[in-house]
Amino acid sequence: MNHRGIEFTVAKTATPGIWQWQFRIGEQIKTGRTETKIDLLAIRRVQLRIDRELKRSARRPPEPPR
Repeated sequence: MNHRGIEFTVAKTATPGIWQWQFRIGEQIKTGRTETKIDLLAIRRVQLRIDRELKRSARRPPEPPR
């Protein structure tokens, strides 16, 4: 899936109601889990997390190259 140009995945786990998600912004990979029985709510929560991370990275000065 794609939100604001960021590719992300949301997948069911073996535990009912638990969803695992992952996305990458630049070199950072973010992963986590969310608990809900509704798949669209799990997707929306990841989209909100992406929005927060994009806002945070816009405020942060760029890291110097290594």
